Amino acid sequence: MSFYDCEVIAKAKEMDLLTYLQNYSPQELVHVSGNIYCTKAHDSLRISNGKWCWFSQGIGGRSALDYLIKVNGLSFLEAVEAITGKTAVQPPVFTAAEKEKPKTLLLPQASRCATHAVSYLEARGISFELIDFCIQTGRLYESTPYHNAVFVGFDKEGKQRYACQRGIGTDFKGDVNGSDKHYSFALPAQRENQAVHLFESAIDLLSYATLCQRAGRDWQRENLLSLAGIYQPKRVIEESKIPAALTRFLEDYPHIKTVVLHLDNDGPGRLATKAIMTAMPKEYTVLDRPPPEGKDVNDYLCRLKQRQSERSFER
Repeated sequence: MSFYDCEVIAKAKEMDLLTYLQNYSPQELVHVSGNIYCTKAHDSLRISNGKWCWFSQGIGGRSALDYLIKVNGLSFLEAVEAITGKTAVQPPVFTAAEKEKPKTLLLPQASRCATHAVSYLEARGISFELIDFCIQTGRLYESTPYHNAVFVGFDKEGKQRYACQRGIGTDFKGDVNGSDKHYSFALPAQRENQAVHLFESAIDLLSYATLCQRAGRDWQRENLLSLAGIYQPKRVIEESKIPAALTRFLEDYPHIKTVVLHLDNDGPGRLATKAIMTAMPKEYTVLDRPPPEGKDVNDYLCRLKQRQSERSFER
């Protein structure tokens, strides 16, 4: 059995995973975006900023040594030997990691009250309890002077990272300058839940929560995530990637094992569903649950409310 002195072991521990793979297993490294990488063997394992996380398994680390032990199943001494053996033959070339420029979120000015936004969302069938919750938690407000509804997304530390605007009485839609789509509008569960429900828009998300409420279910126990608009898959479906917002959410909540898709019933929505189901790692259960009728979840909600109103009128 080989033995190594403290200096050799310390040197082996210094090797980060990205440098190790770039130098000794480049065929295993897959560039995702910016400074984020994954591996061919494990597409749910992400490498970025000097760290790695295999979020489908809930494990991670900083060094190549951690990776060889936790992922490849080597013993500590075997991992040290693998690193020192390769570096002795071919000294590593260190590549400076590409740093992503931090985005500055330029939120539009807030109106003193959200009367127009509240009326608009209630007219879309969304419950006042949900609207009020979003206002109180800073996830929703009304802009001035244009009186758009503004939906805000936060990172796990509670920092505003994304916002989109929806015109009231107009067809205007758009992300706010500086928005990071990794952090789109979401309502994380108040208690640990192993499933996340995915929607195209914030309004569809709130419509689903309203449907939960109507069915007597606690919407605060559900993980609800929007995609900040229509997801655009690759021309070759098999080359499609997981949407940025979903990737980040699964990294932040590694206990999640099921993804439930509630995308639109139209052509783009069905294509996006197929692409996401194809791209998701095999470690996840992916369910397709489009609205039973109508174009999208909000359309379905409005139809239900309309039928309820008609029945009430007939009485």
